[in-house]
Amino acid sequence: MSLYLEHFGLREPPFRITPHTDFFFTGANRGPTLDALIYAITQDEGIVKVTGEVGSGKTMLCRMLLERLPADVESLYLANPSLSRSEILGAIADELGIPADGKTTHSMIRTLQDALVERYAAGKRVVILIDEAHAMPAESLEEIRLLSNLESKATKLLQIALFAQPELDDRLAANDMRQLRERITQHFNLAPLKAGEVGNYIEFRLRAAGYRGPNPFTARAIDQITRISEGLSRRINILADKALLAAYSGGAHQVDVAEVRIAAQDARFAPIQKDAGGKLVPALKIAIALLMTLAVAALAYALWPRPPAGGPEAALPPAEPAPAAAATTAAAAKSTAKPSARPVADGSTLIARHTALYADWLATAPGDHYFIQLTARGANHTEDIERFLARARQWLEPAELRVYVAGTAENGQIGVIYGDYPTRAAAWDATRAFPEEIRRMRPYPRPVSALQ
Repeated sequence: MSLYLEHFGLREPPFRITPHTDFFFTGANRGPTLDALIYAITQDEGIVKVTGEVGSGKTMLCRMLLERLPADVESLYLANPSLSRSEILGAIADELGIPADGKTTHSMIRTLQDALVERYAAGKRVVILIDEAHAMPAESLEEIRLLSNLESKATKLLQIALFAQPELDDRLAANDMRQLRERITQHFNLAPLKAGEVGNYIEFRLRAAGYRGPNPFTARAIDQITRISEGLSRRINILADKALLAAYSGGAHQVDVAEVRIAAQDARFAPIQKDAGGKLVPALKIAIALLMTLAVAALAYALWPRPPAGGPEAALPPAEPAPAAAATTAAAAKSTAKPSARPVADGSTLIARHTALYADWLATAPGDHYFIQLTARGANHTEDIERFLARARQWLEPAELRVYVAGTAENGQIGVIYGDYPTRAAAWDATRAFPEEIRRMRPYPRPVSALQ
């Protein structure tokens, strides 16, 4: 469960990147595209094609199609695009309950046609939905064309829907693919969301997750998300999720530019490349970069310091609540300043001592090493940090406890970290040996490079 759910009054996470049909956004032409797909399939249009960039919502649309097709349509879903010609036939036969063992390709096609005729006579249609179709081998694409030939006297027996990245269009443009290209009767494209649509999308997802208050994302934050995400829904989800987490960590109930900057720093998206005409370059050319980006985003989320399950106040003794404006300013300061090594207030003896330890350590610590984030609070909560340090010194090695300050003494954040480990695995092992009082705070490893 996401840490910020209770903080923002959410029933469930609003920005999961896995397709969840309750969160299908009908704006940005997604709803009309779904309706058109249903119509094309139920009207025996043969092969239809849906293309869109990585993270544009193709798989979500595919899942919605599976859910919304009429009861008389039997749907088959192929998520593995690397199937060979014979494997595709075998997969279809298996989905339809047709024995395939020992049959030749010709025999399999005859058996498949007979099964489809039986279903047609019983008033049923069959549609095969193929995800990631751009990655299919040439011979498998050819088999798709041949399957489209299965028909009765009046209608196609098998409807086919291809969901793919734009490079499928490039493949279909080849001369040897012209036969398949001409069999495709409907072409749909999922374009990135435009500026005005991103805000509607974010608010829709929040409402679908149970949020009832005013939109916590400011207009400036939405503009920033639009620019960084380039309108791709998966990127919007990642940025919005991380921005909410940043706001929660800073004690704020509003997401502004500062929180989006924090989210963007964690996500580290590579720009979507475009050709001279402004058209998106086929994703094949940047697939590796995007996969690495998503891996980094997932890792950054995992490594973000988590307050305890009871909320941000559970880790430390109660403090006087800060005004909302101060909390928001603190979050903003956190995004724009590197941790410093100075005490934050006169008389903060332990903070001063451990910020000095931090400065000495950071000067020589290798960037590829890891430390453990124990807690972080607003810079105006020095008394809380003092009390925590006094207790932590009883449980952990005092010389390994360090304090950093991000921003100013009045408007920033104080973090308490621990240790120096050559690998993330070693840091994780260390957390498992912590006393229960520390483990309840959910400490997480972070790279030293994040502080440098």
